[in-house]
Amino acid sequence: MKKSGISIIIPCYNVERYITNCLNSIKKQLENIKYEIILIDDKSKDNTKKVIKEYLKNTDMNITLLENKKNIGAGASRNKALKQAKYEYISFVDSDDFLDDNYYKEMMSKIDGKTDVVVCDINFVYEDGAPDLLFRACDEKVTKYDLINNALAASPCNKIIKKDLLLKYPFAEGIMNEDIASIIAIIANCNKVKVTHNTRYNYIQRSASVQNSSLSDKRLDIFKSIDILIERIKDNPEYDDFLTAVLFQQIILFFAYVPIKEPNYFRRAKFLKKFYKCSKKYSLRQNHLYWKFIDNNGKKARLYYKSLFKLNCNGFSYTTSFIMSLYRIYKNIRLNNSVIKKDISLEDIIKATKNNQKLKCKKTLTVAIPNYNYAAFMYQRFYSILYQNYKIEELIILDDCSSDNSRIIIDKLVEELKSYIKIKKIYNEKNSGSVFKQWKKALSESSTDYLWIAEADDYSDKKFLSSIMKMVEKDEDISIAYTDTAFISKEGVKILKTIKPEIDIMKTGHWDKNFINDGKKEIMDYAFLNCTIANVSSVIIKKLDYSECFKELTTYKQVGDYLFYLNAMEKGKIAYYNKPLNYYRLHGNNVTSTTKKQLHLDELKRVHKYIDDKYKLNAKQKKELEKRYKFLVRVWELEDNE
Repeated sequence: MKKSGISIIIPCYNVERYITNCLNSIKKQLENIKYEIILIDDKSKDNTKKVIKEYLKNTDMNITLLENKKNIGAGASRNKALKQAKYEYISFVDSDDFLDDNYYKEMMSKIDGKTDVVVCDINFVYEDGAPDLLFRACDEKVTKYDLINNALAASPCNKIIKKDLLLKYPFAEGIMNEDIASIIAIIANCNKVKVTHNTRYNYIQRSASVQNSSLSDKRLDIFKSIDILIERIKDNPEYDDFLTAVLFQQIILFFAYVPIKEPNYFRRAKFLKKFYKCSKKYSLRQNHLYWKFIDNNGKKARLYYKSLFKLNCNGFSYTTSFIMSLYRIYKNIRLNNSVIKKDISLEDIIKATKNNQKLKCKKTLTVAIPNYNYAAFMYQRFYSILYQNYKIEELIILDDCSSDNSRIIIDKLVEELKSYIKIKKIYNEKNSGSVFKQWKKALSESSTDYLWIAEADDYSDKKFLSSIMKMVEKDEDISIAYTDTAFISKEGVKILKTIKPEIDIMKTGHWDKNFINDGKKEIMDYAFLNCTIANVSSVIIKKLDYSECFKELTTYKQVGDYLFYLNAMEKGKIAYYNKPLNYYRLHGNNVTSTTKKQLHLDELKRVHKYIDDKYKLNAKQKKELEKRYKFLVRVWELEDNE
């Protein structure tokens, strides 16, 4: 294979703050690579050109600067540079973005004699301090359809592409979304495309960028670009599937998420009217991916989106805009009712850590944070832990081989916090497939008297630790203590204010007040029937020997937590604090949301057998168990194996 070099094309417009970082990220990785860099200044109004020329004076990089006499846009600028690019493969980089250090080495390693396109994931980096978000180029399957059925399919920047294909399918000029006509046509019509998840293109999210600009008629250029695309792929044997995916990703999702951001009702309505005229020829409500999208939403969201599409697809644009306005009000009310602090920054977490470490407490406590793909909640979780009114001696972060951006965020947090608190990270090289293995590791790694396993997607009230540890401090025999739990939405709004009705199946009123009870008595009177602790994040445990229990836990997939809590109860006393100071977040990815119900029931019976073998349940207790099984079989529509 002729591993010819690569032409790196970078259009520049008003990026004086960013271009140096962009070029430096490229410079780090050019050793042993034949390359050229073509910069195009698109008549910038700031000091972009001046910054570039100053950079050129102080570098030995092979850079050519083209200067447009007037602003012609990114598409035309890329096409202009393509005509003089000398290498077989082309890489596009936006001038305000940057690359991972191994970007070109990894991407070019995928090229063989038949490869036309190489694609990687895109990492969204937010200027406002929000956690980065990683967007995968496709799922496990790598097909043209899967690549096109992706919101970021049209981006030229996370790809290396054969020059001949770009000359055959050039960027649309003079319009927004110019890349749809080019990049998607190339993916659809190329011979061979490869994907790597081992490097990332870093996409800076800034409010002044074109894609984050206000709602204007220019956003309707997307239809012009799709019309050009249709001409370019109409003879492709997979045309119908490709077009369905393009319309869903580029039009339907745009309609669902973008117009609502416009706060002005009339401006939004006028835009929606024009959107309707442009889109009506596509029969969007006949798109099967649209209906899959509807089905994947909750009940309220399904009603909202179905109403929007039905109204606007029938030309009722002002009514559609009115519903969007109502939804904006509803969302604002929900956000204002959130238990989560708004806009948590790194500075907030550092400040909370410093304050926490000034506290003086009677007991030593470790917080372990098990994580798997919860990057989106990481800042919130760290803040909810470190703003506690009880001193935390050490933090242990256990990442179970996350495939999202978790480790970048964890690395950053550990680096920033290590000066103020004892903190360590433990990374699994492959996914363990078991939360209980992570719990075991947390216990073995902790060096304090007590452990709080605070799952990375949950949240907690500021008084959680101080309330629960106050009880623990009064009685050395307490081996496990917990609080009531509330369920919250992804945004932090309470969905279920207390878990007590779900816990107190026999309606005893036991959880209506604080209590300290002998652990074995608690099992025989209450916990013999069901797991009375809703969520591990609500629990503090004394560091004791649980080695025998963990041997058994490796055989459980669903209700091993129940068995673990029983073992903790057996080792001493149990304490309960009657306020929902723990918040269990429901967001669609929780383990319990995908529970295999039959397996759950089978494992539940195993735990009950363990209790019966050890404590000899009486006839009344066994009758309660049978009632419970029949109830679960009925509501879960299962076949009872007994």
